Amino acid sequence: MLREGFEIYKKTRKKNDQLFNHYFMRVLAGWVVAVLSRTPVTPNQITIINLVLFVVAAVMLVVMPSYEGGLLAILVLEISYLLDCSDGMLARHKGLASKAGHHFDFFTDETKAAALVVGIGLRLFRTGGYGPSWDAGPVLVSYPPQWFLFATIAALFVVTAAISMTKFLRHPDIAGREETVEAYYETVSTEKSSSLVKRAAGLVFTFLRFLNHYPSHIYVFALLGRFDAFFFIYAAINALYLAKGWLGLLIRFSRS
Repeated sequence: MLREGFEIYKKTRKKNDQLFNHYFMRVLAGWVVAVLSRTPVTPNQITIINLVLFVVAAVMLVVMPSYEGGLLAILVLEISYLLDCSDGMLARHKGLASKAGHHFDFFTDETKAAALVVGIGLRLFRTGGYGPSWDAGPVLVSYPPQWFLFATIAALFVVTAAISMTKFLRHPDIAGREETVEAYYETVSTEKSSSLVKRAAGLVFTFLRFLNHYPSHIYVFALLGRFDAFFFIYAAINALYLAKGWLGLLIRFSRS
């Protein structure tokens, strides 16, 4: 079973993926797929299950505001993400990848992003951030509890607007190309640029994508008890993405 799972991992992993996925989560997902492939469970059913688990994790963040409760919630979140990695790999392993399945997976992923913002925001509203106060060196900073209600609304707006931006930019009429079924197998490597400037910019955007890919590091913030820091970083990265997208759109459409 272990060998079969590793072979599935090598054949169905993404070629351009987060390091956390490439070296850890998709390896585990290969073994999950080895088990699931022997059952009648479909990739879409796995997508639904991982969405339900994620919503449970988001609720746990709110109703279990203790340090231990936060760790348990993030454990459930990471299990959900393990299944999120498994559904696409199962689809590729069985040759079931489709446009409908891909779009459904994207829809659930972005639903989870909104749920995460609300879950952590309401948790911070209940706890006041790190606690009643946190030590920022010589200055003691305290968050008014209601502040996080406004912060949650603002972050939710930013994340949902970023989701809309992504869907708009991916539309064939805007992207200028149709997405093919083959693209959903996600096994094609992209060529690296020879330009030093472009490569440097690529490294910056790779780092930003890492910060935006919360399963790669949210557990670190949970262990440190600093969900407030994660909240600010995640909202800021999405705001930066939104600003970059709008800048490109304004330049593009102002020319017409």
